[in-house]
Amino acid sequence: MIVDDSALVRQTLSQILNHDPGIEVIATAADPIFAAQKISKARPDVITLDLEMPRMNGLTFLKKLMASYPVPVVVISSLTTNSAELTFKALEYGAIEVIAKPRLANKAFFEESGVLICDAVKAAAQVNIRRHKPVYTKISPKLTADSILSLSPNPVQIKETTDKIIAIGASTGGTSAIQTFLESMPPDCPGIVIVQHMPEVFTKSFAERLNSICRIQVKEGTHGESIAVGKAIIAPGNKHIMINKSGARYIVEINEGPLVNRHRPSVDVLFRSAAKFAGQNAMGIILTGMGDDGARGLLEMRQAGSYTIAQDEASCIVYGMPKAAVNLNAVCTVLSLDKISGHVCQKLNQP
Repeated sequence: MIVDDSALVRQTLSQILNHDPGIEVIATAADPIFAAQKISKARPDVITLDLEMPRMNGLTFLKKLMASYPVPVVVISSLTTNSAELTFKALEYGAIEVIAKPRLANKAFFEESGVLICDAVKAAAQVNIRRHKPVYTKISPKLTADSILSLSPNPVQIKETTDKIIAIGASTGGTSAIQTFLESMPPDCPGIVIVQHMPEVFTKSFAERLNSICRIQVKEGTHGESIAVGKAIIAPGNKHIMINKSGARYIVEINEGPLVNRHRPSVDVLFRSAAKFAGQNAMGIILTGMGDDGARGLLEMRQAGSYTIAQDEASCIVYGMPKAAVNLNAVCTVLSLDKISGHVCQKLNQP
């Protein structure tokens, strides 16, 4: 079910979702009041929800919905600072995923939005036991990290140093998982670089919220900035982030290349750069998320000497990305979310 007060948006989203053979739009509603009247008859598996609507705002509707008819909700919101704040409230109230509302005048953005929206709806459908098994089909060819960063056939041998880096990748359910991890990290922890599948604007608000509650600094990444002790850098939405070296320093690079694994930023791009430029000085962590983005990159990290961790199935919102990494033998250890930070600190403190 699509809930949005704009008739044009409802029509656009219907076309995007119905184009995928695994998705059927069974109802639309112009506001939450109409949606509430239709839900009991339509019984949707997933709801897409705008937050700023007449008669009843999306947040109020979401709270009522979770209390009376729990169903996975994908928030599709405009790219504004105000909507970003509302979105994080929605995630606290139980929304599964956040997607940027398509810019109807931009054909390329429209096409990319279609890929991301369909994937988000499918991911949401996996969160609870469904009445029907979803049918998953490829929407478009999936580019690999090769389109952004090549992996040398004869990689440079990287000496182990005291400068360590932690690279983290997450998607569906990742906002709360990343918060859980970062809240437990001490001020003297190694520099951290994070890819969370999330639109632009939202990543900046996400970083600011985490910075206000964590003991370490958390910020949205900027091109060329240093990866430093006690700092976590989050990839800007709609841009890839990579680790590189500048003299003795590790830095991040920001890249606006194509979608990789149907995502920008892509976890595979981050992990490949960690394998290529940090090797055994890096630690890779793959958290909850739909699909397989990050699995091959994590394998490359392990092959380069990095220590790698995957979140276990029981603590994942969607056990897609970690499962793909485990199946590739890319993972040194599998842990529940609440055990990962402690294990990381233990490994880092070992002589």
